[in-house]
Amino acid sequence: MGGRRTPGQRVGLTREAVLRAALALADREGLKALSMRRLGAELDVEAMTLYHHVPSKDALLDGLVELLVAPIAPPAFETVSWQEGLRAYASQLRTTLLAHPNVISLVATRPAVTAQNLQVMEDALESMRAAGLQPADALDVLYAVTGFVLGHVVTSPDGDPVDQLDGLDPAEYPLLAEAVSKTSPRGTEARFEFALDALLSGLEPNALD
Repeated sequence: MGGRRTPGQRVGLTREAVLRAALALADREGLKALSMRRLGAELDVEAMTLYHHVPSKDALLDGLVELLVAPIAPPAFETVSWQEGLRAYASQLRTTLLAHPNVISLVATRPAVTAQNLQVMEDALESMRAAGLQPADALDVLYAVTGFVLGHVVTSPDGDPVDQLDGLDPAEYPLLAEAVSKTSPRGTEARFEFALDALLSGLEPNALD
């Protein structure tokens, strides 16, 4: 590999390339390993070069949230209902987060405040307003669905938590043991879909009044 470039040399990097390298590093070694110095080493540039693309560590972390969330934003509800659109959004968000378990906590704790993420939210609210929801209700619905997905992946990132309840003594916990025996074939994904359907049914416009 050639010599290290000078701090001001941009070497053809883009913001997206920096963010994707940061995501790859976090996926491989966790968020604690993510520093500007380490990321610069990954890209074979001085750490200062990265500041041409992300002005701070906070901007880098915000950019990672954008990189994950923005591409799977709720679609325009022109050919499907807003419930169907949000169901697809929730499923895609779950799939994306489970593919990047080391950054789930980042998405859960950092608001989506980059210009791109804010525009994505604006577009989603516009679509939901066109589908009959008021902007305030639409925002609550969007946060409710996103929070539901985050809660699901945080509590069951490695499988079905019900599996941990196998072997309960039915004499001591009769109802819990019965529930586990009857629901265990359902699995994490089916349980997610069941709860998502219940959530979306409760978010019907007449239920929001």
